[in-house]
Amino acid sequence: MNVVEYAREAAEVFVLPDTVTTLKSVIDDDQTTVDDIATLIAFDPTLSAQLLKLANSALYKFPNRIDTISKAIQIIGTKALYDLAVSYGVAKTFALVPANVIDLDKFWEQSLSCALLAKHLAEVKRVREPERLFVAGLLHNIGELAMVQTHPEMAAQCTSITSSTTPRVMQQSLCGFTFAQLSAEIMTAWNLPDSLIDLVTGVHHKLFPADSVDLQIIQLAYVLSLDNINQDVYDSYANLQPFLHESLSLKREDMETALDTTNLQCINVISLFNPSAFLVY
Repeated sequence: MNVVEYAREAAEVFVLPDTVTTLKSVIDDDQTTVDDIATLIAFDPTLSAQLLKLANSALYKFPNRIDTISKAIQIIGTKALYDLAVSYGVAKTFALVPANVIDLDKFWEQSLSCALLAKHLAEVKRVREPERLFVAGLLHNIGELAMVQTHPEMAAQCTSITSSTTPRVMQQSLCGFTFAQLSAEIMTAWNLPDSLIDLVTGVHHKLFPADSVDLQIIQLAYVLSLDNINQDVYDSYANLQPFLHESLSLKREDMETALDTTNLQCINVISLFNPSAFLVY
């Protein structure tokens, strides 16, 4: 099987919640009002609760509490709201993946670390709509969860990384593709925006800087999160190629600040994406 066939298999098993799949078409409709969007989200109480928790979390730092979906839409914006809804939908979709194949807590911690680092770096570089980078970071490795469900033995083998190898190399060797490539194919099957899919597709760097700032950010965020969460395997900055931060005109102290800031955020936000948060409907 190739990566497209694996993705097709996964798409048959994992389906995004109806509210998330409907939300984009509603937002894209020029006749839609804020109240229309809020009403749609209100039909999914769990989504409503999660979005309000996110809006009031360390991910944002609004001085006043956001207590309604309408207010969240007005403050965050419809595009950011949709991106956060996608995050919720994917986390909920994979909530029932078996926990005995890989370390799910570490999986979500690394995914969220990558997401928070990407958003932080995007804000530092004044990139528009930094939530895109957050969502891409969060979703870049969902292909691994698909493999856990459909091909658990192969997924387990891919976790056997050492200080002399990386997940990317292990996945390419055992599967013939990376989990990021599988993630992108699954996202394509879900009809998620190309802007997100392109970021996930390009999360692994080559031996030279990426063409766009967005890709430079997501690639740096991935490597920083990989070393940050796998300190039992890698030394600090073990996988960091200098061009990854130099292309963004960032220094070592900038990365230290990014890691310090996002590690604190991760503690406060991770419970919103932990699979156990979605087991009670």
